[in-house]
Amino acid sequence: MSRRSGRITLQARDENAQEQSTAVTLRKRKLEPSNKNKLQPAGKKRSYEIQNCWSEEGSSPCVLIETPHKEMEEPADRSGFKQYRFQNLFIKPSPIPCLSWASSDDVWIKMLNKELKYVHDKSYLEQHPKMQPKMRAILLDWLFEVSEVYCLHRQTAYLAQDYFDRFMLTQDDVNKDYLQLIGITALFIASKIEEIYPPKVHEFAYVTDGACDTWDIQRTELIVLKALDWNLCPETPISWLKLYSQVEAQQDGENFLVPQFSQDTYIQITQLLDLCVMDISSLDFSYSILAAAAFCHFSTFDVVHKVSGLSWESVAPCVRWIEPFVDTLKELPKAELKTFAKVKSDDRHNIQTHIDYLHLLRNAQERQIDTTECHLSPVSIEPILTPPSSTEKPTNP
Repeated sequence: MSRRSGRITLQARDENAQEQSTAVTLRKRKLEPSNKNKLQPAGKKRSYEIQNCWSEEGSSPCVLIETPHKEMEEPADRSGFKQYRFQNLFIKPSPIPCLSWASSDDVWIKMLNKELKYVHDKSYLEQHPKMQPKMRAILLDWLFEVSEVYCLHRQTAYLAQDYFDRFMLTQDDVNKDYLQLIGITALFIASKIEEIYPPKVHEFAYVTDGACDTWDIQRTELIVLKALDWNLCPETPISWLKLYSQVEAQQDGENFLVPQFSQDTYIQITQLLDLCVMDISSLDFSYSILAAAAFCHFSTFDVVHKVSGLSWESVAPCVRWIEPFVDTLKELPKAELKTFAKVKSDDRHNIQTHIDYLHLLRNAQERQIDTTECHLSPVSIEPILTPPSSTEKPTNP
């Protein structure tokens, strides 16, 4: 990752040219004679109201009824008005307990809305022929290492991962020589979002070993921010995991913002998440499901359902996908809390750590291949007998 990168060639759109063409169009419209006879009266603006259809047994689809215009008299029979049905977006009840500083339902709905707003998809590899999944894994492994060196929080590292993946989804055919620059820029942006005292830009340039300078990072920062449309606050797998852990360990009368869960168990799950997100196939799952599936391997599904509201049908594919990663980590000694200078003991579990994730990822992916071949093998399932070919058929005596 220490190759010298040139100036980044990604350029923003020329907005001045668009403004000039718009101005010319407006001038032409002013010169054209207006034909008042062709003007049609504008239709009256329609308004709608949502009719509650909530039943005691649970939620049911609402009915969107077109309301009459204010100038019209409200008819007694509404059967002539159009009705629109739509599916409820928030079918999962909020697992968050009552909060003194906010509505738990509002907090939960906002988190669910972010799952729809922030889209990630591994298909962006098709837009970048020169990029391989291994390159992304190497970059994330390096970002985790840089995060540990500067004692950055796990949320910072996961925000950088999210920024990188979503930025690449907006681009086409990015040269692999710019991946390190984009990655360190994503971490620079994430640190300014999450950290109280983020490292300076020259410190991020320093860790690239001369591959990127401060000018490169600052210029790329503007490009990344514009591409992401300044949407910088997704719910990452770490934020979902912390919510699940806190809800599971929460006791009545305690402050919900003060962590109550076990730090030792928490770092076991975060280590599993670190390994999983390095595989680009993790982008096939939403962050909430990815965190719930990892949590499920350290608890029961009844607990996972209680803290997430997710059904087994939605979590099961991810739980099975994570199994090779769990088996790989079982071969290692149990993860232990690390001590960092100037980091309080009750905050150590929040600092991003790094181990030899690349080696572990190779082992986990080999297990995935073996598991897939085992599932496809006719020996592992009831064989479907097929007739032999004509050359293999025995001759009748």
